[in-house]
Amino acid sequence: MENQIKVKAFGMVAEKLGKQELVLENPGNSDRLLEHLNENYPDLKGIKFSLAVNKKLCTEPSIIPIGAEVAILPPFSGG
Repeated sequence: MENQIKVKAFGMVAEKLGKQELVLENPGNSDRLLEHLNENYPDLKGIKFSLAVNKKLCTEPSIIPIGAEVAILPPFSGG
C-alpha cells in the first residue's frame, strides 16, 4: 500500500459503483480522483456527490495524502 488510498462509497453512489470500497493509486488531489471516477464508473455521471478526505468534506480541490481514506457521499436529504 505504498501510494494507495482507500475510497469508501455510501448510499446510491455505492449502488452505482457496484461496491462499497475501492483501493486506488493515489491521484494526488480531489480533482484527479473525480476524473478517474467519472472515466471508470460512467454510472456516476448523473449523480451529485461530495468527497471527504480523512473525514473532512472537500469544498474545493484538495490534496489527497498517501494512505488517505476518501469517502464518496451521496446528496444529503432533509434539513
